[in-house]
Amino acid sequence: MRHIIFYFVIALSTSVFGQGEPDIIWSGKAMREVEPAYRITEHPKIIDTVISTSIIDYPTLVLQHATSIKLDNINAASIKTEPKLTQFYQSYLKLGIGTELMPLGEFYFNSKRSRKYVYGAHVTHLSSFGNFDNYAPAQFDRTGVALTGAIHEKKYTVNGNLFYNNQGFHYYGWQIPTDSVDRSTIAQRFQDIGGGVKYAIHGKDSATLNYTVGLDYANFSTKKPLVDSLSDWRTKENYFALYGTGTYKKGREIFAADLSVRHNSYNYGKEFDTINGYGNGIALANTLVNLSPSITTFLKNNRIKAKFGLDIALEALNGTRIHIYPAIEAKYPLFNDIIIPYAGLRGGIKQQTFKSLARVNEFILPNIQLLNEKTPIDFYFGFKGTLTKQLSFNASASFAKIQNKALFVSDTTYSVGNKFDVIYDTLTLSTFEGSLSYQQNEKLKIDGIGRIYSYQLQNQIYAWNLPTWQVILRGSYNLYDKFLINLDVNFEGGRNAKVYQKDVETIVENNQFAQPLQFITDINLGVEYRYSKRISAFIQFNNIASQRYYRWYKTPVQIFQVMGGITARF
Repeated sequence: MRHIIFYFVIALSTSVFGQGEPDIIWSGKAMREVEPAYRITEHPKIIDTVISTSIIDYPTLVLQHATSIKLDNINAASIKTEPKLTQFYQSYLKLGIGTELMPLGEFYFNSKRSRKYVYGAHVTHLSSFGNFDNYAPAQFDRTGVALTGAIHEKKYTVNGNLFYNNQGFHYYGWQIPTDSVDRSTIAQRFQDIGGGVKYAIHGKDSATLNYTVGLDYANFSTKKPLVDSLSDWRTKENYFALYGTGTYKKGREIFAADLSVRHNSYNYGKEFDTINGYGNGIALANTLVNLSPSITTFLKNNRIKAKFGLDIALEALNGTRIHIYPAIEAKYPLFNDIIIPYAGLRGGIKQQTFKSLARVNEFILPNIQLLNEKTPIDFYFGFKGTLTKQLSFNASASFAKIQNKALFVSDTTYSVGNKFDVIYDTLTLSTFEGSLSYQQNEKLKIDGIGRIYSYQLQNQIYAWNLPTWQVILRGSYNLYDKFLINLDVNFEGGRNAKVYQKDVETIVENNQFAQPLQFITDINLGVEYRYSKRISAFIQFNNIASQRYYRWYKTPVQIFQVMGGITARF
């Protein structure tokens, strides 16, 4: 080591001081030892042995600590429950009394909620003991009883009903002091009893055949004469109907067919008896068979609906005839169902019965001729839709030809003009209608309907007692579910009655006399107060305008009338 330091110092000094000078050469002796070399005999190799690490095991210390539990007070939660179904009451009773001593009673009874069995009963009564000044007695009474029942199964439904209606009234359309008329001579009473049953198959698979069959029967009759020997001289009518309908869906098409057989037997008095020399009764057997096949198809993702069908009718009344009527209809929604245009061509035949005519005008004669009303063609079109969620509308027009249209005219042959006969005529009827409806949930509902009628008759100069225009307004308002207010308004104008002698206001045309009837303003207002969900009170104001108009010629209606009462559910 000392040798190395010495040489290093000498070399350093030489490099520092020897620049530019002659080289200096040093010489000396030293002993250098070299270790002997040896050969490594082992070959290189890869060591891949895994050296395991020792596992240190720490013993577990067992420590136990006492657990403390502290309970906090929790306030009771308030839960508001709302029933999914409203409270159901089996019975409903309505009792009231009105001016002109007019009692009212209604009673409903229904079964409890059941998926299989349903049954109920309904009883109503309304009568009046009032009269009109300088008119014949005008008391009336109406009583009805109805029983219903049904069995609902997954694949079928059976419905049945029984009814009985008793209606008594007087032919009071006779201007005469009330006390000078015997009530029994102008009294009349209708009795209607019958029932029906219906069986329906409704499979869940729309590709199967679903059908309905039913049977109806009714007996309608008028009051017996005061003299027993004339007991046959009253109206007796028996109505029988058997009907069925079937539908089958395949793809986009629905195939349907309706078949009905209706028979009505009308009898009044006796046929002419050549031996006894009396008669002049009326006996009519009116049978009508209808077959109505149709195909309904859907196009444009079920937006276009089109129906094509026929109504084939076999009429057996004073002979046998077959009639074929169209049944075509189509509609297509536009602008996301805001406007739905529709159009159709239809026709049909209406079986005329004494009962159906008496329901329109109860002051009808018991002895009349019956002819079926036929509509060979009725073309209609229009559009309906919704402007907002609350506002909807409909506008339509129809043009129809009607044969054997029943018109009521005052009778002067069998009465003093206080009864009505029926005459038939062929007419062309044009109807224009528009309606607007507004509904705000169940709180407010308003409906307005306007109609204009145009009649062109073949024989008569006017469509007797029928209006040329009509406006109907209906509204209901629910105030805090405590006060329910209902308003009905009816305006009619352009009506005329057939008379047989000329007066100051009489219209004479084609040797016929027509008496214009006054404008009808009928306003009714009803208010109901709900004391609770089970008990309420109501008051009804009828004919607020207090207009004694003629609903039928020389047959006035009651002027302003008030009726009040209570209702109960239990």
